[in-house]
Amino acid sequence: MANRKVKIIATLGPASNNSQTIQSLIKAGVNVFRVNMSHGEYDQHRKSIDLIREAEKMLDHPIAILADLQGPKLRISKFKEGQILLEKGQDFTLDLDPQSGDKDRITFPHPEIFPHILSGMTILLNDGNIRLKVMLTTHDKVITEVLEGGPLSDNKGVNLPDTELPIPALTKKDKQDIDFLMETSVDYVGLSFVQRPEDVLDLKRILGGKKAILSKIEKPQAIDNLEEIIDLSDGIMVARGDLGVEMSPEKVPPIQKKIIRLSKKKGKPVVVATQMLESMIDRSTPTRAEATDVATAVYDGADAVMLSAESAVGKYPVESVEMMAKIISAVEKDGQYIDNLKRLAEKADHDVSDSITGAARQLSETLAAAAIVTYTATGLTALRVSHKKPQAPILAMTNKVETSRKLCLAWGVIPSLVHDLKSLDEMIQKAVERCKKADLVKEGDKIVVTCGIPFGNPGTTNVINVEVIK
Repeated sequence: MANRKVKIIATLGPASNNSQTIQSLIKAGVNVFRVNMSHGEYDQHRKSIDLIREAEKMLDHPIAILADLQGPKLRISKFKEGQILLEKGQDFTLDLDPQSGDKDRITFPHPEIFPHILSGMTILLNDGNIRLKVMLTTHDKVITEVLEGGPLSDNKGVNLPDTELPIPALTKKDKQDIDFLMETSVDYVGLSFVQRPEDVLDLKRILGGKKAILSKIEKPQAIDNLEEIIDLSDGIMVARGDLGVEMSPEKVPPIQKKIIRLSKKKGKPVVVATQMLESMIDRSTPTRAEATDVATAVYDGADAVMLSAESAVGKYPVESVEMMAKIISAVEKDGQYIDNLKRLAEKADHDVSDSITGAARQLSETLAAAAIVTYTATGLTALRVSHKKPQAPILAMTNKVETSRKLCLAWGVIPSLVHDLKSLDEMIQKAVERCKKADLVKEGDKIVVTCGIPFGNPGTTNVINVEVIK
């Protein structure tokens, strides 16, 4: 794990939600576990979190937990027969009538949406497999023509790519879930279906800085507000599942690159997610196209890549993580990737802390240092070094367990929990000790150390030091 810079997120589910598998997943390379609040009860989520923390303690390795909120997912209601078959060219109506649906109509129980659906708009059902064109609308009825038909069953999702939904990103369920999560040790809260900067601000007010926010970009409207959303978030996820439903497939790759590029410019960790090794749900090896997809995300500069169903319900959860780690490692050994890192590296700003971290990167490469070591309370210094994309691993020592866990998402950072340090000499001694423990150095190697003096004042990185390992 110390030799791999890009991090791996794995979703927990029936296939992996037990102590033995969680430990195996960590050993295989998982840095962050995702708990999906769309499924399961609170007792099960609490058990999952406890199992992760037990494994973290047993393996003596910080692990982050991402709790993913469900968000405002729109759905149709139920059919009399449970399923119908829509044919191309037929009329199909969405309305507020509570009666069970049939081949001609279905209940769409979202009255607040109807005034915003206009003639000519597209409505997508069942993850985009069914496409409707709006022909006529009233206050309680939308009559459409079926452009692409197929089977349609109860409670399938509805996407409206042509309009900004007049609903907040946080539903009543989400707020109840947040109340639960505030009492747990999760580190990141995933905000689903972000459309506006105000959506992120709403969550920030509720969390009060106690949890970090990972905003999921899965609505076309979010792209129009991308820069502001990134500024307000602690990290960004390219959620290609719903994003790929609401816009045509050929648009997703350049959008993915745009999100990664802007996130790196803003200095925020960015995750690429959804369908990365999907064939490994049922097979022990991925397709070549999937391997290339993971590699492309790494080449583009992603801080982390994520497994969803592969680790949650798949037959090969551990093998999926092992494969993802192999792909990442292969890319990181490629000279082209190293060249890309130099291009992605941010130039130093004018403040002292950022100048010091930029100098640490340059010095580490000039001296061929074995590691860069930071001492950080909030994690900001380690993140700044991470954004510079140094070739040397970044050992981030912190006395705060919450900081060590959050840094599990940051590119190239190896979090290490230490007690309070009182002096530069003590910090250097601990840095050497921890580098040896992590098997990062050998006798004669050099390490570059950064910290802030006096100790205990967050955001005051003002010292850079080179130490030779004896």
